[in-house]
Amino acid sequence: MTEAFKVPLNALRAIEFVARTGTLAAAAAELGVTSGAISQHIKRAEARLGIHLFERTPRGLVATPSLEAALPLLNGGFRQIAEALALLEGDESGMLTITTAPTFAARWLVQRLGHFTRAHPDIEIRFVATTNVIDLARSDVDCAIRLGRGAWPGVVAESLTPQPFFPVCAPHWRDQLRTPADLAHVPVIADEGTMVDWEAWFLATGEPPIKLTGPSYTDPVLALEATLAGQGVMLAWQMVVADALAAGRLIRPFPQEAKTDLAYWFVTTDAKARSRKVRLFRAWLLDQMAQSP
Repeated sequence: MTEAFKVPLNALRAIEFVARTGTLAAAAAELGVTSGAISQHIKRAEARLGIHLFERTPRGLVATPSLEAALPLLNGGFRQIAEALALLEGDESGMLTITTAPTFAARWLVQRLGHFTRAHPDIEIRFVATTNVIDLARSDVDCAIRLGRGAWPGVVAESLTPQPFFPVCAPHWRDQLRTPADLAHVPVIADEGTMVDWEAWFLATGEPPIKLTGPSYTDPVLALEATLAGQGVMLAWQMVVADALAAGRLIRPFPQEAKTDLAYWFVTTDAKARSRKVRLFRAWLLDQMAQSP
């Protein structure tokens, strides 16, 4: 055994996972072994290194300062191994796994994906629709389309398009909405999970904020469906409502929009970015973004 690997990789994986979770059971479940096996990995590693790696506390196992100092390197090492395997596997798999928020998927991406699959019938699409940020290096997800500021660690993020936001509603509300102050007299639909608020939009218009009332939804897809059904006015991102505006199902009652530093980003890892399926999807996505109304 070389000096660099005096602790086996399986033991290092166990140590890294226990340091993150604080429990033997979680590491055992992750690695498919018993808690006793994880404990033996730790004891043997401590014996070979001649140091303690964990303090045993009522809260569970806590990494010692020595292990804490080494954890970023361990995490990075396992991330690189996962990326190397993804690169080796890369083009051999015909499955392209994408993650994005459900609203963006339903209202923009899904409606266009038929073009991609017809052009590349050998690539099968799998969706993970979630607002959670998935660790691309540690999962089978190939790429993500995320709304944010692009400051996600350990990934390659390419800005697709800035995202202003503005009020939208069904056409029948048009005559009741002459000025922003008229919003006080119509239902205003609240998306409880949104990253923007009415105060920011009023600030962009130069108008003072006013009291707004109306139904509230925890699911952004339902909030948008309620708006399409004519139940009130909603504050929306440009890309999410682009098609509905182009089709006349929604209107912008006011011309004012609020700018932010938020944008949609194409996100992947260094290794996965090299695979054929990800390169093809990225090129197609950029083309579709350019054509979007």
